[in-house]
Amino acid sequence: MFVRVLLYLLSGLIAYCLGSISTGILISRAFNGPDLRKVGSGNTGATNVQRTMGWKCGLLTFAGDSLKALLACWIGSLITGSHMGALFAGLLVIIGHNWPAFFQFKGGKGVASSCGVMLYCFPIPAVICFVLTIGIIAVSKYVSLGSITMLTLYAMLVSVYHSRGSLWIIGWALLLAGFCLFRHRANITRLMSGQENRLGAKKKA
Repeated sequence: MFVRVLLYLLSGLIAYCLGSISTGILISRAFNGPDLRKVGSGNTGATNVQRTMGWKCGLLTFAGDSLKALLACWIGSLITGSHMGALFAGLLVIIGHNWPAFFQFKGGKGVASSCGVMLYCFPIPAVICFVLTIGIIAVSKYVSLGSITMLTLYAMLVSVYHSRGSLWIIGWALLLAGFCLFRHRANITRLMSGQENRLGAKKKA
């Protein structure tokens, strides 16, 4: 039991460290861009990168953040020898991305990293949510609305079809959605007031 706990702690530490590697900041530095924490929305995620540095850098950031989450889940599963290890690592990599120890705990909103976690842990609900999210963003041009819908729907699908009576999995899915809602609380306020920025628009001062 003690060894198993240590393995979970090790996988969680590795996942958090991977999450703390901010793809957005690294790409911004590589392309001589601005400090993402001081421009636009002030976060290091793909949407802020896209708005400040263009689509190429935004897509690279999204891919990097998603891949580090996939890697963290795989390592968690490998170290612990269980799917629960992947779920645990998935939470920690998102926490690391949102509050990175390597960058003064100022990170992104965890959407791209959540996509990687979603795809690794429960791929079928993830694909369903991805398709719906792309449609919502294409029609509304609101990335935040698509992101919130994606994580909320994913939590519902996982809770209904993959919990197998396990409160742990339901709690995990709700935490994933909770992280997203918490990080998007300002976006939710702007959506309700009609002041949210649309995809492709420059961030309002």
